[in-house]
Amino acid sequence: MTLIRRLKYPLGVLLFFKSYYLQAEAYPLSDCDKYQYPGPLNPSFESGVLDGWTVVSGTAFGQGSIVGETDSRSCCGDFNQVGNYSVWGYGNDGDPAIGVLQSSSFQASSVTSFLVGGGWDPVNLYIGLVRDSDNALLLNQTGMDDEAYIRIIWDTSAWVGQNVHIVAYDNSTSNSWGHINIDDIRVGCAALGDGNLTFNILGQANQPADGSLPDAQLYSVDPFRPQYHYTPYQGWTNDPCGLSQLNGTHHLFNQFNPDSPFGAHISWSHAISSDAVHWRRQPVALTPPYIDINSSDNSGRWTGSAVNDNGTLRLLFTDFTDTNFHPGAESEVVSTADSSDGITFQLYTGNPVVAAPPPDSPSGFRDPKVFLDATDNTWKMVLGGGDSTSGKIFLYSTSDMISWTYIGVLIEGDGTTGTMWECPNFFPIGDKWALFYGGNGQGWWHIGSYNGTNFVSEATGLLDIGSIYAAQWYVDESGRNLLMAWIYNFGTYKYPSRVNGYVGATTATRELFLRDDGGLGSRLITEIDSLVTGNPVSFGPQTVQDSLAIGHSSTGRLQLSVNLNTTTASSFSLNFLSSSAEKTVLTYTVANKTLTIDTSEAGYGPGGLVNAVITIPGNNILGLDILLDRTILEIFASDGTAITQRIYPRYFESTGITMVVDDGAVAITNITLSQYGSSWN
Repeated sequence: MTLIRRLKYPLGVLLFFKSYYLQAEAYPLSDCDKYQYPGPLNPSFESGVLDGWTVVSGTAFGQGSIVGETDSRSCCGDFNQVGNYSVWGYGNDGDPAIGVLQSSSFQASSVTSFLVGGGWDPVNLYIGLVRDSDNALLLNQTGMDDEAYIRIIWDTSAWVGQNVHIVAYDNSTSNSWGHINIDDIRVGCAALGDGNLTFNILGQANQPADGSLPDAQLYSVDPFRPQYHYTPYQGWTNDPCGLSQLNGTHHLFNQFNPDSPFGAHISWSHAISSDAVHWRRQPVALTPPYIDINSSDNSGRWTGSAVNDNGTLRLLFTDFTDTNFHPGAESEVVSTADSSDGITFQLYTGNPVVAAPPPDSPSGFRDPKVFLDATDNTWKMVLGGGDSTSGKIFLYSTSDMISWTYIGVLIEGDGTTGTMWECPNFFPIGDKWALFYGGNGQGWWHIGSYNGTNFVSEATGLLDIGSIYAAQWYVDESGRNLLMAWIYNFGTYKYPSRVNGYVGATTATRELFLRDDGGLGSRLITEIDSLVTGNPVSFGPQTVQDSLAIGHSSTGRLQLSVNLNTTTASSFSLNFLSSSAEKTVLTYTVANKTLTIDTSEAGYGPGGLVNAVITIPGNNILGLDILLDRTILEIFASDGTAITQRIYPRYFESTGITMVVDDGAVAITNITLSQYGSSWN
């Protein structure tokens, strides 16, 4: 049973659950000492040695595992350990070494917590709770493929008073992330927080089984889980694909691995919506070929698009074949499948429909996106590729969605945005054509002219200054150009949600438009207002000096406008997801018209700075529209600039929203804070 499903026990832990779980009872925090016994000896390794711990077997653990905060062997910066010392599973004998480290015996309290780091492998790498009497493994938790620690909380009330011990178990011989880290074991009330702050409850043991609750309740349990941004319940998701609307129903497919929170063995997940806001999960639409032949075979069905093919929903996608297991096969081809009911898809027996890439794309050939070409009223398709010096977009045409003719290179880059362009999208907007694609880990747009065979770029920029990739466009039945994208963490191993069994999220649905400066902008669709619950908090026109407490929210929307004509401050900041211990800071600097988001004090996730220069309209009113969804910030400026970030707070109390003014006053025209409900209702 999970912590969530045993709320009837008086753990006291659960005062802070009440905002997440409507079915939860609230208990005084002081009740956590009701079944509290001393924990293991040397629980935080602050002696600098393994006193109280026993190396049961192997060489993975030993005195070399004890590392200090500034120890040169720690290699990767601060581990976020408590105190100076912790156990680094790599330190004694490297990644391939195996072994077991065991704590002293102690009586189980009602709740236990600890810090875990290192590799993700639930079978071979974990911190475990073991009962002394029969050596039964009661609970276990693997790492997240990151050296830094994250806190796991276990409900141990089922074994209160029984003699147990903690093990660090390493049976992985992998040369990469083949180790597990541990620090700061706590029991009883101390396991639940620091001072007056309570930890967010994380860990795979706290995830109810899929299907055990309605989706809205199931998705509410995890404090890291966005409530109105699509995520897989378990597993991995990346690129949204097949975005479309047919007979009033919006279709969202995603690249999906249901078996682990890593991008392998890719399927297509599927969800549908009547408004592109509220979603219902559907059966997996496409599954990998060959997967039953060899579990290491990474062949899969990669990104593609969907179109209304005479009343049938047709998917066109990259079929990827892992040539390590299928030598001589073409690694990337285009295949198709269709569905008459929009739910069950049949592969075309004549696949592939594009059997080989053109000769000038050694970097790759993938991600077909079909569009209606207004220049000649025919269906065409773009695919991404590239060579050793530049990215490329290839253009194909068809009369029947099956037979495709190669036209040529639509546009070729100069190498500054990468030598492989992925996930291309091409469509008319206003009196121009828009192209966007992924290159060098970022999403780029171009606005320009198109003559039916070639595209000439006239302006370019980033789709989002923050962390999105693999964006996809579609036209809804009202004619709007809509976009969704993968919210990613390129360049870091820090996916803290991996300890809860999943990785990946998709943006809210955005509408694209031509900006006043000729660039490509985005804004939220109006349907997102349907998520509002309760009465919004509003602040009318006023002048703010020093600070303004706006409210508390981890799932809402903040809309703000500032009159820069009468603002005298040099800058102002909005602190989100803030408490006495952590915060995310969005700052607008008046002189250089720059928005900066600082996540260096934001919690478990990757920290850093992101900057965007904003174009201020002629009336000199700065508008900001900000979605806040537990671990996601989507920020939209009034000029169409977007910034997206993932934040993973440590503490339940980190929900504060405050404006802080620097050197002067800010003239507020309006502030509205709305609470949002679940998109799964």
